[in-house]
Amino acid sequence: MTSSALSRRGLLTAAGAAGAAGLLGTGTASADSSAPARGRGGPAALVFHNARVFTGLSGGAPVDAVAVGRDGRILATGTGAAVRRHAGRDTEFVDAGGNTVMSGIHDGHVHPLGAGERSLRPSLAGAETTLPELREILGGFLADTGGAGAEPDGWLVVEDWNPVGLLPTGTAPHHTMLDALPTRRPVVLVGGDGHNLWANRRALDIAGITAATPDPVGGRIVRDPDGAPTGVFKDDAQELVKRHVPEPSRAELVAACAAVLELAAASGVTTMMDALVGRHELELYRDLSAAGRLPQRIVPAIRLDVALTRDPTAALAYARGLRREFDEVGGLRFGTAKVFLDGVIEYPAQTAALLEPYLDGAGKPTANRGELYTSAAEYGRLTAAFNRAGWQMHAHGLGDRAVRTALDGYAYARRETGQRDARNAVAHLQLVDPSDLRRFAQLGVTACMQLQWATRDTWTVEALLPYIGPRRHRWMYPARSLERAGAWLAGGSDWPVDALQVWNQLRTAIDRQGADGEGPLYRELEGLGRESVLRMHTSGTARQLRQEGLTGTVEPGKAADLVLLDRDVSRCPVPDISATGVRMTLVGGRVVHDAGSAAGRAATARAARSTAGPRPASYTAVHGGRHSACGH
Repeated sequence: MTSSALSRRGLLTAAGAAGAAGLLGTGTASADSSAPARGRGGPAALVFHNARVFTGLSGGAPVDAVAVGRDGRILATGTGAAVRRHAGRDTEFVDAGGNTVMSGIHDGHVHPLGAGERSLRPSLAGAETTLPELREILGGFLADTGGAGAEPDGWLVVEDWNPVGLLPTGTAPHHTMLDALPTRRPVVLVGGDGHNLWANRRALDIAGITAATPDPVGGRIVRDPDGAPTGVFKDDAQELVKRHVPEPSRAELVAACAAVLELAAASGVTTMMDALVGRHELELYRDLSAAGRLPQRIVPAIRLDVALTRDPTAALAYARGLRREFDEVGGLRFGTAKVFLDGVIEYPAQTAALLEPYLDGAGKPTANRGELYTSAAEYGRLTAAFNRAGWQMHAHGLGDRAVRTALDGYAYARRETGQRDARNAVAHLQLVDPSDLRRFAQLGVTACMQLQWATRDTWTVEALLPYIGPRRHRWMYPARSLERAGAWLAGGSDWPVDALQVWNQLRTAIDRQGADGEGPLYRELEGLGRESVLRMHTSGTARQLRQEGLTGTVEPGKAADLVLLDRDVSRCPVPDISATGVRMTLVGGRVVHDAGSAAGRAATARAARSTAGPRPASYTAVHGGRHSACGH
C-alpha cells in the first residue's frame, strides 16, 4: 500500500505498546546501555522511500529508504528496491519526496515543563519599553485578569520581563515604579532570564521582605543604599517571593505541558534532557505519562542546590530517593544531576564567573569577577561520589572561570574513581579560555552548546564586548575550536529561555548569524560544518545522554526515533534551514506528530509561529535569560 497521507492504524497498533513501554525505557542507564536489539524479521510496519536519509554514520553508500519494524526498531535501510523487500501486505509507504529522513533531534539542555507553566501567564515577550509604556501594558494585563475577587489579593504574575529592557537604557527597576499601577494587587514580573524577578511593594509585604531579610545562599536581594529592598531579586532569592504565588491547578499544568510537548514533537524533538528537575517536575511527568501525553524520551537532570553540592552523601541520597520514587514512570530515564556553577555574563548582571575581572565599559578592570557558587574541590568531590554511583554530572558554566572549575572538578573525579567514560558535561560555554579547549577531550567531557545565541546582536556586542574586551570576546561559543580540539559536541535549546526554534538553532551553528542576527559572530573561526551540526544535535547529544546504543543514528536495530522533513537539509541553502518544517515525527516507531492530521496541523501552526519573525528580546536579552528555568 502506498500513501502520502499515512493511515496510522496499523503502525500504531503494531508498534504502540513496544514504543510506549519497552523503548521509552525506565531506570538508570550505564554508559554502554541500550544496545540495539536486531530486527526480529517479519514485514515492516512503515517504509519511508524516495528520501535523502541522513544516517549520521561515516561512509557507506547513499541511503534513500528506511523500513520501520513492528517492534518499533529500524528494520532496514538502503535503496528503495532493497528496503521494499521488507514490506508486507499491510505495510504503510510514505513518499518523502526527496526530502530528509533523519534521527529525531535530541535536545541536551531544555526546560519543557517550564515552557508549559509559562504559557499559563501573560507575557511581556521581552519588550523594550519606557516606563509609561510598561505601565500601559501591565494595566492591560490587570484588566484581563481582573475578574471577580482579583482585588486586592489576586496575584498578577507576568512572564518574559526583560531585565535590561527599561528605556532609556540603564534605567534601574524599582518597586515604586510598579507601586504606581492602579491596583492593590501583588504584582511580579519574572525575568525571561530566569535569574531576575521584580516585585511591587504589596508582593514584598506579603513575602515579609524587609531591610533585615538576609540574602539566601545562591541569591541576592537588590537593595537601596539604605539597605531597603528595591523589589528586584536575583537567582535563588527569587524563591523568597515565588513561594507565595498561588500555583495553577494540576489539570491546568498537565494540559499546558502536554501542549508544549506536542509543539516539541512538531519541531522534530524526540529526546530531551530536562535540565532542572525536582519533585514538582517529576510529579508532572508522572501525570503526563499516565495520561499518555508524554511523547518524547525524557532524561531528568536532578537539580542539586548549593547546600547539597557541599555534601556529596546527602546530595546522592536526595537524587537516589527521587529516582526510587519515580523510576517506574514510563518515558523517564534517570542518571543525571545538575549543578549551577555561576550566573550570567551580560551587563548589568555580570554574575558569570570570569578568570579576569569585568571591565567598566571604558576598558578599565573592575573588582568584579562574577560569582562562583561551588569551588573546584567541592565540585570534584561531588562528581566523584555521583560517578561512582553510576550517575553523570551536568554543570551550568557560562564564564571561563566556571568552565575551568567544572573541568578541574571532573579531573579530580577521574583521578579518584578511575572512570574514563562518565559522560560528564558542561552546558552553555559562552566564554572558554583557549588553554582549556583540549581538556574536554582529555577528560571525556561533553560540550553541550546552545549555538542559536552565537550571532552578532545587542546582547553579544553592546551588552558584552565593552565589558570583557575583544581578546576574550573572540572566544564566545568556541564551537569549531572545541571540535578541532577533539571535544564531543552536543546541542540544546534551553527552551523556554528562547522560543523553540530548532532548525534556526542548527542553521545558526553553521553560519553564526541565524534568522535574526545583525551579522555573523566569528563565522570563519567558529562556524561548524553542516554535517557536524546535524550530528551534534542527534548522535552527539545521544552520546551525552548515554543512549547512543539506542538512538541518534539511522541504522538497523536502533529505535525508530525518526523525523521526515519538508526539505533536504543536507543540501538546501543554509539560510533555508531556519524555516524547515517537520512532516512526521516517530518515537520508538510510534507516530507522535503527523502534519497531515488535525492535531498535527495545529501543532505545526504553533511551531511555525515560533519561528516567524525575530525572537522576543527577553529570550536574547541576557545569557542568564537564556536559562529561564534555571532559577526555579
